[in-house]
Amino acid sequence: MPKVFYSQPDGVERVVDGQVGDSVMATAVRNGVNGIIGQCGGALSCATCHVFLDEGELHLYPEMDEMEDEMLDCAAVDRETNSRLSCQLELREGVDLRVTVPEAQQ
Repeated sequence: MPKVFYSQPDGVERVVDGQVGDSVMATAVRNGVNGIIGQCGGALSCATCHVFLDEGELHLYPEMDEMEDEMLDCAAVDRETNSRLSCQLELREGVDLRVTVPEAQQ
């Protein structure tokens, strides 16, 4: 069972067991993780699930597509090189992820 480590802006880290095939966003919403709202439910039509993916884990996912790239321009916090929409990050067997939730989404 993959784990997701959600770091909050205040430094508190919340660890959640996820299900293979679920997104980082759905896992956060289902478990009440602060700062990941997911207003569109993962339809890639908002940026309320913006996270900063751990730099060492960027290679685990393909580059974002054009739609995700455009949505990140609408995020509440300026994007960084490791910005991703958590609805686009699917959990995989044997892969734990570390993400940081932007402060403005709190």
